[in-house]
Amino acid sequence: MTPAETRTLAAIQAELARLARYDDESVVHHAWIRQRYDRGAAASYAPARTMAVRTAWHEAGHAVAALAVGARFSSASIRHGPASQGRVHAIEGSGDRGFVIDAAGQLAERLRDWSLLAGDDELRAWLPAWRADGGDARRFRTGIAARFGGDEVAAWRYCEQALTPLRPRIRQVARALLVHPRYLPYAVVTAVADSA
Repeated sequence: MTPAETRTLAAIQAELARLARYDDESVVHHAWIRQRYDRGAAASYAPARTMAVRTAWHEAGHAVAALAVGARFSSASIRHGPASQGRVHAIEGSGDRGFVIDAAGQLAERLRDWSLLAGDDELRAWLPAWRADGGDARRFRTGIAARFGGDEVAAWRYCEQALTPLRPRIRQVARALLVHPRYLPYAVVTAVADSA
């Protein structure tokens, strides 16, 4: 870890400790709220705050899943841009479990409020509607072929089983993304996840 990354990690840890009793929407850095409001993505600060929290959990899911399958990435961010609301940059080395990373954003959003799809019929009805997600759905469908053929339900349940125990790590990374007004380098994300 570089000296700059060490300082970033220390600042994040101090802020997370200070805000430990607050819910996710209360810890969102004003930069993320203003950015979404100023870009016209949200009509007021309240939906901008909610949007930032959802994005933080989504990106934290991707980042923690990447760590879990042994992949590396350059950084994670919830910066709202023209094509996305956040991103885990330059993921490499995911092997044949890259589909877990692709599903992790949607799963993390559901783990946030424990709204996982319980029955397979409900999941079968939802999966075809999962399309517009920055390429995650397309990559998931392509990536499951080697292990699951075309059985999206079995692949999704596999991802759920892999990621549900990692919810504390996802939450910790999401909160770090929310309190810090810039991207988080790989080493910082790893240290934050390990502190959960």
